[in-house]
Amino acid sequence: MTINIKKCTLEDLRTLKEISYETFNETFKHQNTPENMNAYLEKAFNFKQLEKELATISSHFFFIYFNHDVAGYLKINTNDAQSEEMGDHSLEIERIYIKRKFQKHGLGKYLLNQALEIAVELNKQNIWLGVWEKNENAIGFYKKMGFVITGSHSFYMGDEEQQMDLIMTKTLK
Repeated sequence: MTINIKKCTLEDLRTLKEISYETFNETFKHQNTPENMNAYLEKAFNFKQLEKELATISSHFFFIYFNHDVAGYLKINTNDAQSEEMGDHSLEIERIYIKRKFQKHGLGKYLLNQALEIAVELNKQNIWLGVWEKNENAIGFYKKMGFVITGSHSFYMGDEEQQMDLIMTKTLK
């Protein structure tokens, strides 16, 4: 078993879009209408949007490879790129997306550790993320990794407020 992490560039845009669609669809399609899913996927993961995110200086994407196959990715944000105003002392994990066939191999932990290493390198005091309140496996994982629930925010699917995301934070200093 070989696991590698590589920073994404604009040349990775097509692969990033494919993984985003696949993983989000695998995770949430059974809980949402096709209309809301399609609206969200087209808005969040179109080429123009992903290109904009890749070009943002305070956002970084990393692919994780499992035996030379792209298995998923991590997106982190700092400073003004964070999806909530958490201040310059915080780093956000916006996405840890792992393809279903690569889950249960500890890849999420590798990506989380990548984010933690970057947060420490940047002298951040906190690392935080949003996770769907009904995603008990992810919440349990993050708690095991030292995160605590510190708030919540709404997540919109299409034009509707579909769900509540818990904000979970880990203090680094």
